[in-house]
Amino acid sequence: MLGDARELSAYQDEPPQLPSGSFGKNAYLRLGFEPGPHRTLLRTLHRRAPLIVQQALYWDEEMPGLPCVSIISNAGGILQGDRNIIEIDLQAGAQAHVTTQSATRIHEMDANYASQTQLLTLGPGSYLEYIPRPIIPHKNSRFIQTTKIEVDPSATLIYSEIMMPGRKYYRDGEIFEYELFSSTVTAQRPSGQSLFTEKFVIRPKLDKLHALGAMGDFHVFGNVVVITPKDNADRLFEANTPVFDRENGIAHGVSRLPHDAGLVFKVLAMESAPVMETIRQFWSEVRQVVVGPRVPDNFLWA
Repeated sequence: MLGDARELSAYQDEPPQLPSGSFGKNAYLRLGFEPGPHRTLLRTLHRRAPLIVQQALYWDEEMPGLPCVSIISNAGGILQGDRNIIEIDLQAGAQAHVTTQSATRIHEMDANYASQTQLLTLGPGSYLEYIPRPIIPHKNSRFIQTTKIEVDPSATLIYSEIMMPGRKYYRDGEIFEYELFSSTVTAQRPSGQSLFTEKFVIRPKLDKLHALGAMGDFHVFGNVVVITPKDNADRLFEANTPVFDRENGIAHGVSRLPHDAGLVFKVLAMESAPVMETIRQFWSEVRQVVVGPRVPDNFLWA
């Protein structure tokens, strides 16, 4: 259970407003995609506020049969005591793009913590782009997220996280003033074979985030996990060269995942825009290798 994580031991008190996980604080979303005659369909949609999805849209001009789904929160962010669950399931041959309507804001806390569990299941030959917008942890917030992935050997998943340092331009700036951010990604095959586990725990008040090997001089961190067949991973790995551009303030590079599961791509910069653009370029490379079309140009208002 998430609440048993060692890093949460200091945050077990209950909020004075509503108990953790109570009504309105236990959002649930399940999305099930199946291939149709001409395009993939969002066949299953179960939702419990404050997480909402309205419908699948087909706005990707490069992949007109790709359902594009935006996850919306009508709570304005994540609050102390929230316990969210998101499930995304792709049947054999299904394709989908899932994102969030806006940045995920983790509000300031004085009791307990917030958590989110994500369960991603990809059937044979399926393809999922799960590209949420950045996470913004407010001052004194505590948040833990666990992403559990079950992926067929012939399927491809692109999953990203973009971590902001806080509300950088709010008042005098909140840079690394949150208390805890914990993220764990685990993946396995349908047979139960474990592929990898990646976990990072960030505690700005205890850890030296500006040290070399951590954030260094950077503020924004992007992490992209690509689980794909080995031939695809080999092509992508050979095509990517590590970059450390001090003049423009950006660094990125790609590494292999264990068990020939795929790749992990990491980006560091001072602002979110170059991180998002670099991830978009890498995402487009992955898409072209796996399914052919590129990612369309970004909307002017995005």
